Parts: sequence; C-alpha cells; structure tokens
Amino acid sequence: DVQLVESGGGSVQAGGSLTLSCTVSGYTLFSTYCMGWFRQAAGKEREGVAGLDSDSSPTYADSVRGRFTISQDNDKKTLYLQMNNLQPEDTGVYYCAIDGRYMKDIQPQDVPRFAYRGQGTQVTVS
Repeated sequence: DVQLVESGGGSVQAGGSLTLSCTVSGYTLFSTYCMGWFRQAAGKEREGVAGLDSDSSPTYADSVRGRFTISQDNDKKTLYLQMNNLQPEDTGVYYCAIDGRYMKDIQPQDVPRFAYRGQGTQVTVS
C-alpha cells in the first residue's frame, strides 16, 4: 500500500514560518512521479498550493508564490514545503499527494486530483 505521512504543522503568528514534510512509502520509482501539496480551509474547497512535475519542475499557486518553496529528497523519499511569511489566509489542513503518471508542466489545481494523498496536517496562522 502507498502511504503518505505529513508532519510539521502547527500554530504560528502572522509572518512566521513552518516547514511541512511528507514521507512516502510503498511506492516505487520515486524519482519519476509527480508530487505536491494542497490545502483545505474550513468550509472551502481544496486548493492546490504547489507541485513538482515528473521532471521536478515546480509550480505554485499565485497566493503563495514567493513565500512557499516545494522540494523533494529522492534519497529519503520525502517531500517538503517551506512556508515563510505565513498569513491568516494560509490556515487550513495541508495534504501531500502523489501520482504515478508521467506529467510535465502541471498546474497547482492538478494536485488535489492526484491519485494518493496523506491524512493531512493542520496549519493555523493567527
């Protein structure tokens, strides 16, 4: 079974930083699939935040570009999301997601539709 486990969420004041991590297990060919992060605020739809396509090219939602950085560590099978200058509108549950299809030039809105996702980690900004 594919398992994704997120960590690193928490509560911070506006302007603060957090780094989310997502560990992937049970999935081979780690270096060739797409990965990303999406979030869901209470009462709102899922929103793609950032993604890496199969060639590891990043994409970001306009709302986070310049503040968030997505990266992956192929050796440790971990995905990261460095979040700086957090704002109250960034509050929500953050999920990591992966998809085994080879895809290039993905858009942030593609990430919530990826095949697998984790259980999520709460981020609260006040």
